[in-house]
Amino acid sequence: MKEVLMTKGAVKLVETCAGVKSGENVLIITDFTKTKIAKVLATAAYEKGAEVVIATMIPRQGHGQEPPATIAEAMIKADVIFAPVSNSITHTRSMKRALEAGARGLVLTDFTEDMLIYGGIEADFNEQKIVCQKLAAAFTEAKTARLTNPAGTRLDMKKDGRPGNAMYCIVQKGQLSPVPNVEANFSPLEGSAEGIIVADASIPYIGIGVLKEAVVATVEKGMITKIEGGAQARQLVEDLRNRKDPQVYNVAELGVGLNPKSIMQGIMLEDEGVFGTVHIGIGTNVTLGGNVKAAIHYDLIMWQPTIELDGRVVLEKGEVRI
Repeated sequence: MKEVLMTKGAVKLVETCAGVKSGENVLIITDFTKTKIAKVLATAAYEKGAEVVIATMIPRQGHGQEPPATIAEAMIKADVIFAPVSNSITHTRSMKRALEAGARGLVLTDFTEDMLIYGGIEADFNEQKIVCQKLAAAFTEAKTARLTNPAGTRLDMKKDGRPGNAMYCIVQKGQLSPVPNVEANFSPLEGSAEGIIVADASIPYIGIGVLKEAVVATVEKGMITKIEGGAQARQLVEDLRNRKDPQVYNVAELGVGLNPKSIMQGIMLEDEGVFGTVHIGIGTNVTLGGNVKAAIHYDLIMWQPTIELDGRVVLEKGEVRI
């Protein structure tokens, strides 16, 4: 009977977020752990008169791994893509190609059945769209950015020429958005980031989740050169080392969470959207405006951040100043 409660969120995803129309080709990419979510979404899309296909794959071994070739080809033909999956396929070349072909993509990585019932899904996405677009526009216009927080973050980066991205859970042709994560972000110029990242909120990947103690990363010439902290930091260090890919240390993204209903709980698409937090993405940035394709894309999330763009404060200890 839980499916009845999940229906409301599924309908919101289909109608409000994706704007599915009768006759459109809707592709739902899932794996064997998320089939119940996929079926509820398929029912909602079918009710709108869409041609619905569920493509079920073996769970990816890690975030950023490409989907099977058969699914990658189907993505190019889809009008709308929903991706309730265990590990993210957001930062993949397959997703980039699908968006370039005009698909509207909604990402539901590590999504739970409860997330269709309460939490970030309850937000008014049309209302949050306004502040999200304003902050993304400010990112687009800026040439430099500085990030600080009370825990000790001090990170400077260049971004001249890189776009600001507004992700507010409503997509048009060629656009991608995670759900229910509302965020504005940009990808800094490769090699430009310098300073210290202190994540004190969450690293919602590989079982780390909400942080018990801070994870401190030193950044030089756009790359993380050292990670310090307790057991959770060591877990991150080991995972990145085992990837055997130097690009996993790339500082790939600065993103601001803008969903007032999201709850910090160790789930990526809830944690990254918590209003007033900032996450620094590492690894892949090709879907955000950059040039790096790495083995992973992880996010290090912090509380009470302040952002200055060309010296102008746009976020002050978690409060938007635009």
